Amino acid sequence: MYLIVGLGNPEEDYGNTRHNMGFHTINKLAKQYHIEINKKKFKGLYGTGVVENEKVILLKPQTFMNLSGESVREAMNFYKIEEDKLILIYDDIDIQPGMIKVRKMGGPGTHNGMKSVIQQINTKNFARIRIGIGMPEQKENLINYVIGAIPEEEKKILEKATTLGKEAIIEIIKSGVDNSMNKFN
Repeated sequence: MYLIVGLGNPEEDYGNTRHNMGFHTINKLAKQYHIEINKKKFKGLYGTGVVENEKVILLKPQTFMNLSGESVREAMNFYKIEEDKLILIYDDIDIQPGMIKVRKMGGPGTHNGMKSVIQQINTKNFARIRIGIGMPEQKENLINYVIGAIPEEEKKILEKATTLGKEAIIEIIKSGVDNSMNKFN
């Protein structure tokens, strides 16, 4: 059983922001495999289903980004998920818009949601898919950049990236993180 977590902020207010690329990717996976994400528990919204003959839990923490780890920890503890069955998807300013990076493990970089997850579950050894959103022209505008509305001309580029992210998740489940890295990086 896999726990697949998309990081973001509550969609009602933040659905159209760069910081919600994890949620967008999870939503695409849920749609393709007919999984409803409508249950409330673990400080998040979640749904269960099957992806490529593997049982999965799809989780969207509702704690706001900086406390995402609380939701992840609660779900991992409840379902007794081992770190090698955790896949996290989130936005990354250090990757060009439209690109993704799959990694087996690593630090959180500058991402506060990832910092929270690593702190709460006490390990860096889990798969992650980073959805590129690029860097704002002025770094002092970073907060507005990640939680501000996505301009129309950028939406198609980010849609492509979240579709690639969804495919990378499927590849991890079908044939492992290394194969997904070889295919998508």
